[in-house]
Amino acid sequence: MTVTTKSSSDWYRALANNRIGGPLSQQLGLPRPAELRRYRPGQPLTDGPALVGNAGTGSLADHVLSLPGVEQVSDATDRLGALVLDATGLGTLEELSVARDFLSSGLRRLGPSARVLVLANPPDQADGVTAAAARQALDGLVRSLAKELRDGATANLVYVAPDAAPADTDSTVLFLLSARSAYVDGQVVRVGPSVGTAGSAGVAGTAGAAGVTGSPHTGRVVVVTGAARGIGAAIAEVFARDGAIVVCLDVPAQGDALAATSNRIGGLALQLDITAPDAPARLLEYLAGRHGGVDVVVHNAGITRDKLLVNMDAERWDSVLAVNLRAQLDLNAALLEPSSPLRSGGRLVSVSSTSGIAGNRGQTNYAASKAGIIGMVRALAPVAAGQGVTVNAVAPGFIETEMTAAMPFGTREAGRRINSLHQGGLPVDVAETIAWLAEPGSGGVTGQVVRVCGQSMVGA
Repeated sequence: MTVTTKSSSDWYRALANNRIGGPLSQQLGLPRPAELRRYRPGQPLTDGPALVGNAGTGSLADHVLSLPGVEQVSDATDRLGALVLDATGLGTLEELSVARDFLSSGLRRLGPSARVLVLANPPDQADGVTAAAARQALDGLVRSLAKELRDGATANLVYVAPDAAPADTDSTVLFLLSARSAYVDGQVVRVGPSVGTAGSAGVAGTAGAAGVTGSPHTGRVVVVTGAARGIGAAIAEVFARDGAIVVCLDVPAQGDALAATSNRIGGLALQLDITAPDAPARLLEYLAGRHGGVDVVVHNAGITRDKLLVNMDAERWDSVLAVNLRAQLDLNAALLEPSSPLRSGGRLVSVSSTSGIAGNRGQTNYAASKAGIIGMVRALAPVAAGQGVTVNAVAPGFIETEMTAAMPFGTREAGRRINSLHQGGLPVDVAETIAWLAEPGSGGVTGQVVRVCGQSMVGA
């Protein structure tokens, strides 16, 4: 099926990339938002070969080159689709200088929407103060480099635990190299040993390599709450594209839109108010009886009731916390009961927000609920790991939706430009990131909050 990736009307990006506006924006020193390369089935992993190098004693470079779709550069003049540095084992400032040399030498060869990816070991597992400092320095290096890149290129850092197997990194490496991560920039992801086993029967394809060697969600049962429209509908579309059986869930008031989404993707519509006291029991009974189990639950449903705190009444506060946070807590508790239909290798993914990280004026209730999701994910991950389940969240920044289209002009333009890519993201960008976290091969990623914000200047 076709997933919608068409950009919304961004007048400035169109102006800055035409014959007249392009030279003018360059002369004035204004940002020039690139047309981002987004995923299409059958496309190459990267738009050009990869230059892979080492700065340390690690051995992941050869493993990266063995992954499907990773084409090693063969000519010193080739335009690069990716620059990959294996800095695992890095432990000295001298090796940090080697990392700088490798990255700086390849930057001028990067093509549009290229990828820079650095793999390293976690600073908190270093043997000594110097090694910890050198590894933490990579964090500042990569985040700063991401702000220097142009033409839609991104840079990200993956900290790989020493006890993680090379294969535990595959889904993350492939996702961050691919066009699926178009709006994920300046992020730090931690990969550890894989949690649990990889899902249900019928799963096909190499993890993270949708469109390269198969569809990683084939045969899996996926529930998406708030699926009637917007980001939720995009999430449902991406999972359906990748072979999943998608249960689209939303409140009865969204029945028509919900039916339209489920019909479009060949999924199933389930009308349910997730704040109802019996909602967890009803949903689990449905999943057990209709599908024999569930592999992925995506907590996307959310509402806003904005007001300055001094003017906020209890109804506005309680309703937002009930939908955005309490319903997730209650459903997750039910999903992790021994009698739950959630299978080993299951994935729980929540939608948080950069508002929950940086705060937002007039949104104390919303920001509190989204920050609460982050706390829930971090606390629940080690508990769920004992049952072979991972728990993660995404934190979208400015995403082009009907809600942002209705913003005042100045507010909308500021939201679009205050990130390293100088543009808003699309619902599909959030969906692709969730689909990666939910893959069978992403068992080494848990307790994480990944921002989908183009490296927004707001928050950490």
